[in-house]
Amino acid sequence: MAHRGFSHVGLATADLEATRAFYEGVLGFEPVRQDILKVSEGGQVDHVFYDTGGAQLLAFMAPRDIEGFPEFDAGINRGLGLPDGMIHFAFEAGSPEALRAKRQELADKGVKITDVVDHDGWCESIYFKDPNGIQLEYCCLVRELTPDDARPQVRAEISMRGRRR
Repeated sequence: MAHRGFSHVGLATADLEATRAFYEGVLGFEPVRQDILKVSEGGQVDHVFYDTGGAQLLAFMAPRDIEGFPEFDAGINRGLGLPDGMIHFAFEAGSPEALRAKRQELADKGVKITDVVDHDGWCESIYFKDPNGIQLEYCCLVRELTPDDARPQVRAEISMRGRRR
């Protein structure tokens, strides 16, 4: 069977209203499917799927009024005690020009966002967080990848100081 990309990535949120406001109002993603899953013991799970492009979806599930459901940190990295960015999701920007335009669009909407980061000449990215604290990225390739890119090799040195929240 051929690889066809992701069907969807599923995430949890404790605040579906803030999540929807961000993904619909700020990022401009359209909801394409919404479900209410009734829980037989009481309560429900609200489930919304967003079209992120290329027939790939991003889904959020939000528990509501479910007795005994644990409190959780939807920021993933925080909840696991990992440095920011270890677990993150990157959306395709398409081109360096589109990446810069997306950065300006997000900044104009009040999103705290990094400058454009050049990753050793193979791609460029911008980073920001959603209301859950999930690390997000827009990224674009700036050259074709080669077989040498697939070979493990030291390419950079980073510091983990100050990366934990």
